[in-house]
Amino acid sequence: MLRAARALLAMRHPLDVELGVSEMLGSWWGQRVPGVDVDRLLSEGLVAHATKAGTSAGLAVLTAVSVLGPSPRQRDLANEAAQTLSAEDVAPPMWAESVGTARPVTAYVSGSRFGDIDNIICTFRYDLDPGADTGEAGHALIAVIDHNAGGVLRDAWVTTKADRLLEHCRREAADTAMATFAELTPARARTLLENGFNRTHQVLNSHAGNRPVRVTGAGDEHFSGGSLAAHHALALARVRALPPETAPTSEPVWPRDRRAMLAARFLASEESAELSDSYAASRCVDHIIAYGCDVDAGRPLRVSPRKVESFLLTWLPRRVVLLPEEQQAMPHVLAAWIRWAGPRFELPKTAVDATLDALWEATADFTSTYLDPAASYGLRREAIRRLLPDDDLSALARRMFAFPLLASDLVAESASEFDPATRTGRRALLRLDHFGEYDTSGWPRGKHSADNGNGTGADEAPNTDTRTVDGGPGASEEELAAHERLAERLWNGEPPALWEAAQRLLDRGHSRREVLSTLLTVLDDADDEDDLVERLTEL
Repeated sequence: MLRAARALLAMRHPLDVELGVSEMLGSWWGQRVPGVDVDRLLSEGLVAHATKAGTSAGLAVLTAVSVLGPSPRQRDLANEAAQTLSAEDVAPPMWAESVGTARPVTAYVSGSRFGDIDNIICTFRYDLDPGADTGEAGHALIAVIDHNAGGVLRDAWVTTKADRLLEHCRREAADTAMATFAELTPARARTLLENGFNRTHQVLNSHAGNRPVRVTGAGDEHFSGGSLAAHHALALARVRALPPETAPTSEPVWPRDRRAMLAARFLASEESAELSDSYAASRCVDHIIAYGCDVDAGRPLRVSPRKVESFLLTWLPRRVVLLPEEQQAMPHVLAAWIRWAGPRFELPKTAVDATLDALWEATADFTSTYLDPAASYGLRREAIRRLLPDDDLSALARRMFAFPLLASDLVAESASEFDPATRTGRRALLRLDHFGEYDTSGWPRGKHSADNGNGTGADEAPNTDTRTVDGGPGASEEELAAHERLAERLWNGEPPALWEAAQRLLDRGHSRREVLSTLLTVLDDADDEDDLVERLTEL
């Protein structure tokens, strides 16, 4: 990389330097290795190597990284190292004083009335740019925020033809009925971009099964094939150059009662009158509203062809358990919702019709894509209901890991006694399942004991020892309490790093017993939540 960095010494304009170094830093951005912070390892390794080289090329890299480093730690390390080399009389590059000095000029948002994507356009200039004294923009950063994927930043790039770009957007908004273009304050643009970056980092720093609801539908594929990686460091630096918003506008909050009122208004409308199964329709519209409120920036009334496809083919299969009658009703309920919500979102009839066409085209794929979890996992529907009382399909695997007996018929007849939502139920499950343990302390033997209540005879005295199925000593009350705390965390997915660590250990061939033992040790050793997450990340 230092050999390639020699090209930086020949560059004259700071934007060319920043683009080159941003691409260098982006070559490993988003790469994941279990237990390793790849970005920190390679970025700080680059700083250390450049410092050790003690050359002008090394100083050029350090000067640029001190401005573009994605984290404050990286920028501080690079800045200290650059000062060290400068003090040793290493010749600085000609652009050393101008790199990182771009100042914001204007900001805009471009998109369509469907509202799927916001193109945030921020213009900047250096003092050395032609026309800087008249306020002309020298270049523009364009960042794409995808609302169907939860508001992640999907792509970013830079153009030096800022005036031509803005003129194109204005002309398109004037000539195309569905196009939109509006000016933003630079401070508002910063808020929107920071939120987009935060959600993008949530996706890249978490496992697919443990992402927050907002970004459940986002995946690594949303960031591949574009130029976000190459422009990531530069885009972050430009966001830091924008002024902060003093009173950021928050997204609309939809509490449960407000969602219920919206559903009631829809179910009482003419558009829903032809829906034959009112119960299934009510359940389906609850999911439609939840997607709009939780994923789509608090906009349940927004409808579009892309949102329909994302909802049907990505979010529902990953997040929601539908009964067979709900699965059959969903396309028809969604069609009625589109006809009802579209005009309220101020969409023209042609846009509503286009959304309906997209729905019917996606219906066949939905039928094949949405797999019945009961059939897919070989579970009874009663077991699915016990494991997913909140219908959160993404939690199924970790809850089966935490309480595997909930998926069996062993507890079916006494489900209330083994309710994982209560401490008594959790303790009963763990007494039955704690590393293969069964409880012989009670008398007579019950139907949930290891031999299904077939004791050897009433003339035998009760045994007060707790033994495991392999004859070894059983778990103490303290051990059961620790396992209960771990199982409760797994059930709730808190913190997400816990289940991610468990999956990594399972992928390496460790048994469930070994994984539980490792996690219990980490929980016991951690000082606080931050320390716990750090320890789990290192597993």
